[in-house]
Formats: sequence, structure tokens, C-alpha cells
Amino acid sequence: MKFTELSNSIFDQVIKDYHIANNVDTPINNPYTIPAIEYYLYLKNWIDTVQWHLEDIIRDPDIDPVNALQIKRRIDKSNQDRTDLVEMIDSYFLDKYKEVKVRENANINTESPAWAIDRLSILALKIYHMNQEVIRTDIDDNQKKDRQKKLDILLEQRTDLSTAIEELLSDIESGNKYMKVYKQMKMYNDPTLNPILYDKSKK
Repeated sequence: MKFTELSNSIFDQVIKDYHIANNVDTPINNPYTIPAIEYYLYLKNWIDTVQWHLEDIIRDPDIDPVNALQIKRRIDKSNQDRTDLVEMIDSYFLDKYKEVKVRENANINTESPAWAIDRLSILALKIYHMNQEVIRTDIDDNQKKDRQKKLDILLEQRTDLSTAIEELLSDIESGNKYMKVYKQMKMYNDPTLNPILYDKSKK
């Protein structure tokens, strides 16, 4: 099975599993175990799925401000967890291809494999939720057609992105491209790099 086929099947399963309870506080029940890559793919999409719904909730114009702040904090933590997982998945690829002899004319890709997988995870969520909009019974035919067009584009995007990822992995495996992973170095969560945080610590 191709890596993107594995990823897409796991992402679709996660979204299905989440929507059984459809609650952001539902505990994850990862069917895979560490250190299998499937475990990290499942966890990655679970984080994305919960964050998707937190982003919906926080946009309620009538939300209680205290609750909104709590959710914003959860989203911040989720973003950090998401970044950490992407870097972990890239570590998997780095280890997998560590023995590959890189060709002299090899070049680097604009993004690492795991960041492309990250986009694939979000696409799975867009596809699921756009499909939910298509099958609504309280919309007219024009609305349904418009949403179906958007769904078709999202499905085409997933096909194209999956193909591009497979080509990238093939190029890395053959030595035609090489991986170089830059840590995200997020500054706003670091009390030594965020001036709001380190200025407070001086007071």
C-alpha cells in the first residue's frame, strides 16, 4: 500500500471515529501502538479533527468570553502538538531514508514530506465536512450543486496532493531529492522568546 493510501484511510477512519460522539472532549482511542507510523498518523488527524471543531465553536458570536479564552488556549496547545507531530513524522522519513545515497544534482523540495501529509490530513476534514453540507436536506438545488462542485474540487486536490507526495517520496528514495527539516521554532509559546511573557517575568 502506498504511504498516502495508508494515510488517507487512517484519516478517514479517525474522522468517522470522532463523529460517533462528535464531542471535542471525547478521549482518543488510538487502535495502533507506538512506535508504528500508523499510531502517529491516527494521533495527527485526531488533533486536527478536534481543533477543527474547536475553531467552529470559538466562532459562535454568542460564546461566553471566558469560555472563548479557554478554547483559544486549547487551540494554541493543539497547534504546538500538531507541529511536534509533523516533526516526529518527518523524523520517521529521515530514519527511513538515512542510507540513501544522494545524487550530486539532487535538490530540496519546498516542503518536507510530513508537512505535505499535514495538508492531506486537513483535506480529509474538508472533504468530510463539505460532504455533510452536500447531503443536507434543508438546502435548495442551487446550494447543493455549488457545494457538490466544491466537494469535487477537494477530492481532485486530494488525488493531486497524494500523487505529488508519492513522487516526492520516490525522488527521496532514489536520491534525486533530499530532506532537510527545519524545526518550526515557534516563539509565542516560549517564555524566553515571547516579549509579553519574559517582560512579565522581570516584574
